[in-house]
Amino acid sequence: MADMSKVFKALGDPTRLAIFELVRDCNSDGCSDDQVSDNLTEIAERFGLSLSTVSHHVKELRSSGLITCEKRGQRLHCWVDPEVLSQLESFAKGPA
Repeated sequence: MADMSKVFKALGDPTRLAIFELVRDCNSDGCSDDQVSDNLTEIAERFGLSLSTVSHHVKELRSSGLITCEKRGQRLHCWVDPEVLSQLESFAKGPA
């Protein structure tokens, strides 16, 4: 089970939340891996951040268990871990 305090801490940062939403939405809309990678670059530009700062945010999302990433050549391909989303939903709903 995911550590919910790490999940909430990761999502508590506006930039990480935006990156997470991008990856989540792109995965559900069927974006290609290249589109996800390109959008991470766009996020860096949108927030005026360096790619190393975005990389740090991605690392935090990975360590919280929210996303999984795999490096393929020069690109980092990311996707949302559906199990963590399920756990987050169960946590938010509380006991039945």
